[in-house]
Amino acid sequence: MAEEETPRHRGCGTMSVHRRLLDTDPGYARRLARIEEQAFRARSGFMVARPGCTLIPVVVHVVYKTDAQNVSQAQIDSQIDVLNRDFRKTNPDVSSVPAPFSPLAGDARIQFELASTDPQGNPHSGVIRKETDRDSFSSNDDVKFDARGGSDAWPRDEYLNIWVCQLSGGLLGYAQFPGGPADTDGVVVTHTGFGTTGTAAAPFDKGRTTTHEIGHWLNLRHIWGDDGAGCSGSDFVDDTPNQGGPNTGKPTFPTISCNNGPNGDMFMNYMDYVDDDTMVMFTEGQIQRMHACLDGPRSSIGTSIPCGPGPVVKLPKEPPKEIIKEFPKDPPKEFPKDPPKEIIKELPKDPPKDFPKDPPKEFPKDGPKDFPKEFPKDPPKEIPKDPPKEFQKEPPKDFPKEGPFDPGPKTRDPGPKSVFEPGPKSILEPGPDPKSVLEPGPKTVFEPGPGPKTVFEPGPSPKSALEPPIGPSPGPFPGPIPIPLAGSGQPATPFVLGTGRPEETGQADGTASALGQYAQLLAQYAGLYQRGMLDAQGMAAWQQLYATYRQLGGQ
Repeated sequence: MAEEETPRHRGCGTMSVHRRLLDTDPGYARRLARIEEQAFRARSGFMVARPGCTLIPVVVHVVYKTDAQNVSQAQIDSQIDVLNRDFRKTNPDVSSVPAPFSPLAGDARIQFELASTDPQGNPHSGVIRKETDRDSFSSNDDVKFDARGGSDAWPRDEYLNIWVCQLSGGLLGYAQFPGGPADTDGVVVTHTGFGTTGTAAAPFDKGRTTTHEIGHWLNLRHIWGDDGAGCSGSDFVDDTPNQGGPNTGKPTFPTISCNNGPNGDMFMNYMDYVDDDTMVMFTEGQIQRMHACLDGPRSSIGTSIPCGPGPVVKLPKEPPKEIIKEFPKDPPKEFPKDPPKEIIKELPKDPPKDFPKDPPKEFPKDGPKDFPKEFPKDPPKEIPKDPPKEFQKEPPKDFPKEGPFDPGPKTRDPGPKSVFEPGPKSILEPGPDPKSVLEPGPKTVFEPGPGPKTVFEPGPSPKSALEPPIGPSPGPFPGPIPIPLAGSGQPATPFVLGTGRPEETGQADGTASALGQYAQLLAQYAGLYQRGMLDAQGMAAWQQLYATYRQLGGQ
């Protein structure tokens, strides 16, 4: 086997594909900005947790020139098994996670299966085999097109496309982040790093290259933040320690970088560059980011299913051959055409003579001609014809005029008759123009009367267009969200679309940029409130986000 076919160190081409798309696709950066905004909201706790498990159908494109590159079905099945263990945290080697990081390891609740139908709805094995005249492929996406010696992608909103081929230059695999072109969406893996059998070669023979690349496909970044060996990068996940560049091989715990002691780098994470037998976990923060991707840019793919105790169990499409052999092709010849004669002899030709022609004599010939005499002809005399005289026609005079639910003295203003009654005029009357984008005016649909009587009434006018209404909180308000700044653990510096790296600035500049992101989110909440589209949960999220904004110095 040639040296190129067995890389000794992990090489991932995802970030080179990312930067190429930034240079060639004008809409890619805009789509990424929207995706990152949704991921930011999930990271800040403003999104509902994704329920159950998600089952994703997979189509594997095997593009080969040699017999060795034409990987077997067993090798493909072994890779699907690895994915289901890794993304459900049922991989046995997760027990090797060091104790300080063990509580952070999580079950992503994502499962995979080979597609059972093609895009036209016809039965399919989920595997496409395409012979090519190409010696190898690079990260330029040629393998994803029939016309370039590869295999065309199936619709990305229905399938996860995985291409298995010979990659060049020591490249193990690469993926495309959500937001890229549809016809190149998916994951590419070299055949020697795919699955656990066949051509899979150590140290990348545990199927973890595909786990790593699918992590990118679900919007995960490399754990060190792709800033080279520096300490200013970010993977936009809070529970992965900041680290100075990728780890390779089999590091030992703890491996310290970027002043991240005493526990050091989380090198055993699937999104580092270590050997297959050393990467064993996703964190809860990474899972939150993947779920935000499944709720957002990849919401059309996959099926929501109940989560079982372990990986998905696929039933065989056909009965086992050993069972089929037991079934006779034709009906047995020994089946008699007529019923057995010995049975016929036992059956009488005529009904038994001893069947009585008449009913038994002891049965009375006639029933009673009359009903029993003891049945009374008339109702009992004791039933009164009229209601009792003691029933009072009018309620007692001593009944209180005001019942126990009397709200209080007559001088108290009981307020409107209905929670939807805005006042004496009309529910649709908007009233005078509001002074601010957040001030609904005195006649909004949520204002029931002269005082704040619902959780939606803002009360006094806010000082800023970004400030949520003042008044009763619609739910528990935990207070400002703690935002880590530069110099505290992993920096929360903003994402720079042009490079995929954070800004390398001081704390003041980083805070100013973060304030800009918060201001954009606050403006969206203000617009939703003005249109009457913000529920109680949204109000609580708005108040929490504004408290953090003010904590950072926003006005």
